[in-house]
Amino acid sequence: MTTKTKHLSKKIAAITMARNDEFFLSRWIKYYGDNIGYENLYIYLDGTDQIIPKNAGAAHITKLPHTDMSRAAGDKYRIGKMSELASELLKTYDIIIGCDCDEFLIVDPKLKIGLAEYLSNKKINTTVSGLGLDVGQHLKLEKPLDTSKPFLAQREYALLSTRYTKPVVINRPVSWGSGFHSIRGHNFHIDPNLYLLHFGAVDMDMLVTKAAARGPDWVNHLRRRGNGTINDVSNHRARGPHWLRIARIMQRIFRPIYAWDKPGMLGIKSVIKIPTRFQKSGV
Repeated sequence: MTTKTKHLSKKIAAITMARNDEFFLSRWIKYYGDNIGYENLYIYLDGTDQIIPKNAGAAHITKLPHTDMSRAAGDKYRIGKMSELASELLKTYDIIIGCDCDEFLIVDPKLKIGLAEYLSNKKINTTVSGLGLDVGQHLKLEKPLDTSKPFLAQREYALLSTRYTKPVVINRPVSWGSGFHSIRGHNFHIDPNLYLLHFGAVDMDMLVTKAAARGPDWVNHLRRRGNGTINDVSNHRARGPHWLRIARIMQRIFRPIYAWDKPGMLGIKSVIKIPTRFQKSGV
């Protein structure tokens, strides 16, 4: 057991499922492994051909046979596996963090407390969400990603996103909706000190490379239309850190008409400059 976990009062596990995403998965393993212990990571790889990251260490990794499915069917299958895994682990763990491998739950560094310690001392009513920040490359100000350096040392802008204010922390069995975006039959609770950072749009070159694997039409579409998050952070004025609080209040109050169990912001798109203290999270 690592020095960061030996004094904790609660057992915490982190789970994810990935396919053809070794880059983000290795980052996910390092971040959550450093915070809660590598032996408390549980990973499903979608495909027996998948490569296990070299830094996996004591993480529990299971390769599952891959089956081609439609996007909707695939999303339903994956979240079903994650909900089942979380329910089984809650027989021996107190708290489960479930998220995609390009998502990182951080505690505001101003508290000077680690993720595991914070969650261990948090009263959880089934679930806890961090405020969602969809980090994107500002094409006018930021260079292509240096993969040897932390993300937040190179990226300063994010879209305040209701899509990523996800109920990723649970302390009892639940049925997550696709992508961990909601929990059936439960409200969400946005913690004032937690943030969920999504890095799927962290680098345009990386997106182009992924699109190329799907065919030239995808590359042409991406170059013509761009990426929504990258377009937003590159072309909208960034608001100050006080908008973190405003967004949190709005997302607590407002709900989409079609989904009461998800947060809303009345369609407002707000780009924020990420506080420099967030770099201390190590992401």
